[in-house]
Amino acid sequence: MDQLRCLRVFVQVVADGSFAAAARRLDLAPTVATRAVAELEAHLGARLLQRTTRRLALTEIGETYLETARNVLAQLDEADALAGAATRQPGGTVKLVCPPAFLVHQMAPVLPLFLAQHPRITVELVAAAGGLAVVDDAADLSILSVGGQPPEGDFVARPLGLSTFVLCASPAYLHRCGTPQVPEDLAAHQGVAPALAGQRSQVQLHWCGPGETPASGVTATVAVALAAAATSHIDTMLALALAGVGVVGLPSFVACGALKAGQLQRVLPHWRSTVLHLYIAMPTRKHVPARTRLLRDFLLQQWDGEARDSWLLSPSR
Repeated sequence: MDQLRCLRVFVQVVADGSFAAAARRLDLAPTVATRAVAELEAHLGARLLQRTTRRLALTEIGETYLETARNVLAQLDEADALAGAATRQPGGTVKLVCPPAFLVHQMAPVLPLFLAQHPRITVELVAAAGGLAVVDDAADLSILSVGGQPPEGDFVARPLGLSTFVLCASPAYLHRCGTPQVPEDLAAHQGVAPALAGQRSQVQLHWCGPGETPASGVTATVAVALAAAATSHIDTMLALALAGVGVVGLPSFVACGALKAGQLQRVLPHWRSTVLHLYIAMPTRKHVPARTRLLRDFLLQQWDGEARDSWLLSPSR
């Protein structure tokens, strides 16, 4: 028995005073309306309506049951209306987990636009210390940062873009110490690196500039600048570079603002280091709230997801 349908038929029969009129209003056959009320009475073990050839009358039990049935249907209709309104104007909280540097330099500047468009949505931002290579199952969305193959697992991931680690330094430092012209020149400079302070480390650089010399695809493994300071905290590296400590390797999505403002300059602009592939991912496709889909689609619109570095300024900058 479809109890909800039987309730609606019973309430409509009482409102219209006949099975035939209620059936027409509900777009049912008269026999279906009659059977629905009969099933409801059988389920309750009590007669709700007294039937005569001229009229229908509620029994005493029917009068009590009618009031309850009307309340139930009214509450259900109200719940449906609220759910419909939530679908049209999504609200609630979306939890997004993201590498800290991406939160600061890319997410924070664009979120105000999203929040202005969707004032009923709150975004909970969680910084994933050390970056994020796998989906956080406790989050609605995760920004993944991987260096090689696309991430695999029981989740849905869409490419957000890619970011190249670029070498850069402040104009004041380059004026004081000179600008490296070839990778081997880095050995004569100071810098900031995740290595121990006072030591050198090696980095692999890949030629990505124009011309035939060196040919495209050439790789150079060089001893990089003497580590005047050592930290793996990206924003500290940025601050030290701005302060003129030396040559620093930064993700393009972190360095782009300072490069555009002229606070930093590219070093060896025709060479690149590590490439980070960024993805936006969520644990499942099933029953994804509208608010989560809206934020995901908004972020995909901010960055093109193409296999190129949209944050990387031209070598001439």
